[in-house]
Amino acid sequence: MEIIYEQLRNFPFITLFLSLGLGFFLGKFKIGKFQLGGIAGTLIVGVILGQVGGIHINEEIKNIFFALFIFMVGYLGGPQFFASLKPSAIKYLVAAFGMTLLGLLTVLGLSLLAGLDAGLAAGLAAGGLTQSAIIGTAGNAIDQLGLAANAAKDLKTNVAVGYSITYIFGSIGPILMVSLVAIVMKWDLRQEAIKLAISMGGSGELGEGQFKPLNRIDTRAYKINKSSKFVNKTISQLETEFNSDLTVEKLLSVVGSIDPVRSTVIESGNILLISGLVTAFAKVGDSIGEEISEFGENIDFTEEVRNVFITNRKIHGLTLKQLHDKATISQRHGVYVVGISRMNNKLPVLEGTELHVGDELALVGRKNDLDRAQKIVGYKAPSITKTEFVTFGLGMVAGYLIGEIGFSINGADISLGSGLGCLISGLFMGFFRTRHPKIGSINTGAATFLQSFGLAVFVAVVGLNAGQPALLAIKQHGITLLLLGVVVTMLPMIIQLFINYKMFKIKNPIEALGVLTGSKSANPGFAALLEKAGNSTATPTFTMTYAVANIFLTLWGPVIVAIIAHG
Repeated sequence: MEIIYEQLRNFPFITLFLSLGLGFFLGKFKIGKFQLGGIAGTLIVGVILGQVGGIHINEEIKNIFFALFIFMVGYLGGPQFFASLKPSAIKYLVAAFGMTLLGLLTVLGLSLLAGLDAGLAAGLAAGGLTQSAIIGTAGNAIDQLGLAANAAKDLKTNVAVGYSITYIFGSIGPILMVSLVAIVMKWDLRQEAIKLAISMGGSGELGEGQFKPLNRIDTRAYKINKSSKFVNKTISQLETEFNSDLTVEKLLSVVGSIDPVRSTVIESGNILLISGLVTAFAKVGDSIGEEISEFGENIDFTEEVRNVFITNRKIHGLTLKQLHDKATISQRHGVYVVGISRMNNKLPVLEGTELHVGDELALVGRKNDLDRAQKIVGYKAPSITKTEFVTFGLGMVAGYLIGEIGFSINGADISLGSGLGCLISGLFMGFFRTRHPKIGSINTGAATFLQSFGLAVFVAVVGLNAGQPALLAIKQHGITLLLLGVVVTMLPMIIQLFINYKMFKIKNPIEALGVLTGSKSANPGFAALLEKAGNSTATPTFTMTYAVANIFLTLWGPVIVAIIAHG
């Protein structure tokens, strides 16, 4: 075994990546609906491997990867955060901020009552409120306390200890709340989700986890017979008859297949390939002709799925139906929305779904039609191989410079730190992208990877550097922190749910629980809600409040350290 220990000590980066691999492997295991997750798993494995002793990874590596993580949090969340700042969303934003404030006050109160140091208090917040970013922002704040190196290291170790002890229930608590609230309030979440879907223009007859609008686009072929009402009429007249929710893509005649224009005349014996909304096809009947499945020849007919980000401010706040009705026939000709994403979460493709700047639409149609629609909506999602490194690099520089800004709390001089600086820089870079899409584009997949990888490396280094003192601190404070973590997790949710219901009148069960899980930045709780609802109608309120919670919970790290350290 000593040979293995020597290898771990002599090659710390092997140990680092071993922590990542084993941590994410551990994080895959599920117990019921609970899954530890790769980040918490990596921290736990890092602490275990750190017991070998003598393993040390430069703190600057940890800080760089945390800066990458937090910049991407801001970059990806910026469009939704600023899009949420509108009058109609005020109650949701206040509810989200209220949850984070209650979390902060609960942590501070319990920490002072139990005599926790600044590190344990910050770890209690990070785990109990399930906001891993607090580990980094609190660590930056500890560096600014002017403590001796060993004292600062002990506090940072305690941050990791507090997080590792309280995170598990911090993740389980919101899952329990979703179930308990439904039982106490006698809510049938499945039926409530169906009702909400119907109110948004969806179908009430839903299969488990399915929406009729998910299959809202189809392509069918019709043979024109002599009795068709469209014989000797133009393509334009046929499409107008169905409010341009159907598009004639190909016309087959005795001379071959053509791409018809709006003035093309339809003749008896023609075969039309028509794409459009399933709901529009339901109105066709036999008015066009006989629907067929064989054409007698190979046809060169392809369509494209294109992801387009919304940057047009005139679209912000419109429902899908309002966008459809507001667009002219020529603008929406041949283009259909088949998917909507917000902060990497799928939204229901329903008439009543509200669109925000920064949302990503999946559009289906022919290239020329999509090119036209793209110019109106926003810009094409960047290629997976392209990232604007100039803007990325300058954004990180701006983040570090912003981090030098200082202020005073309780007599202590505190600067924002690189973590908060990069968060602010990322927020504005993400927002700037929606206004100037050709500048500062970072591929969403690449940004998500950097976010996940940055946080994973950061917590792995925290765990490895914590080493043996972490285990001693767990033995000393474990039971106390575990119980305090339960209170930190549950109390703010209970109080805020009551406030949301009584004061803000957020009474729709799906929206109420979407706000609850989003304000808690509780992805496991949201996953449990989606499972019970059977559809994605909770996603709009979750993403809106999640963006707000992520930002304010991250800001509480330095606040907790400053108040507890000087309190």
